[in-house]
Amino acid sequence: MGAPVIDRLPAALARRIALAAQGFTDPRPAGAVDTRQLRRMASRLAVLQIDSVNVLSRSHYLPAFSRLGSYPREALDDLAGRRRELFEYWAHEASLLPVRLHPYLRWRMAAAEEHAWGSMVRIQRERPGYVREVLERVREAGPLKASDLAEPRPDRPGSMWNWHAGKVALEWLFYSGVITTRGRTAGFERVYDLTERVLPAAVLQAPTPEPADAVRELVRTAARALGVATERDLRDYFRLRPPAARAAVAELVESGELLPVAVDGWGAPAWLHPEARRPRWIRTRALLSPFDSLVWERPRVERIFGFRYRLEIYTPAAQRVHGYYVLPFLLGDRLVARVDLKADRQAGVLRVQSAFAEPGVDRAEVASALADELALMAGWMLLEAVVVEERGDLAPELAAVVR
Repeated sequence: MGAPVIDRLPAALARRIALAAQGFTDPRPAGAVDTRQLRRMASRLAVLQIDSVNVLSRSHYLPAFSRLGSYPREALDDLAGRRRELFEYWAHEASLLPVRLHPYLRWRMAAAEEHAWGSMVRIQRERPGYVREVLERVREAGPLKASDLAEPRPDRPGSMWNWHAGKVALEWLFYSGVITTRGRTAGFERVYDLTERVLPAAVLQAPTPEPADAVRELVRTAARALGVATERDLRDYFRLRPPAARAAVAELVESGELLPVAVDGWGAPAWLHPEARRPRWIRTRALLSPFDSLVWERPRVERIFGFRYRLEIYTPAAQRVHGYYVLPFLLGDRLVARVDLKADRQAGVLRVQSAFAEPGVDRAEVASALADELALMAGWMLLEAVVVEERGDLAPELAAVVR
């Protein structure tokens, strides 16, 4: 970028800055968690990634639990539902975002043919009349689910992306911003409606920024949420393309809204948000969703925490190293362990299918803190007990202290 380095950060301080920006310096509420606290959390993170895997919990519910402790999930649903303060769109991945960001993503909606994936672009190009028919169906009969269209599914192996034509058309309309989600069914199916019938009028009437201005605001938002970050970290937060993100970083540096820093051991230029807190210590504990914004970019996790983390959901069971749905465990300012968790709702227990400690940690201390956090999670999920299975080098210590 050509800007002079104005500060050098020890790696430990950079780690604490990142944790503070993500909300891990604030103590958990002593009483009931309210809408105000959830709103503040969503505003701070800006992106709550959505994922359909439900072996433990839908992923967008977990960041609030990690930061606030036990809270009513329906209160988060309410922010995206009745209150219309969050909306769903493709940000990092499928995500819930504060509605203030809607204008800053309209450039992506307008350029859907450049950003959406093949099947959606293809149906718009090859069957525009059908897409219009689906839109009219939503207009006249919405809210509408893909299953309401009763289209035959293509005869292909697998089911995750095995969409019928109606679902593809709805997803194109969703990506291009014409429709949005009014909510989700109990089975996690999107319920679509016209965007103009879902989002608040003030949001719809807000001016549409020029793409460069919008990308600058998204990078600014990412910088606030990350605290200190490389250019790759900043653009990854909203999945921005490198040229536009680099131009935005340069402009924010020039305006003083990003400060160039060198972080010991990072091996890449970094930028600090001017308002980032620099805590002297972090006292927290948290189980982190694989899709939590603290850990979703694996190279950043390794750079900041020295923690090599890979999602093994799609790895054959016999080849998994740590398990299917593995959550890192944060204690203080370190990722000290990882656990493969399953909510066995039929048996009413939270199953720890494996538990592994990081090298050099105090295993007794980690096991005790982890047991407390697992008990809290089980209560939040209305499960009666925690059951620790034998797999993993931390399992014996954890089983000895788990409640």
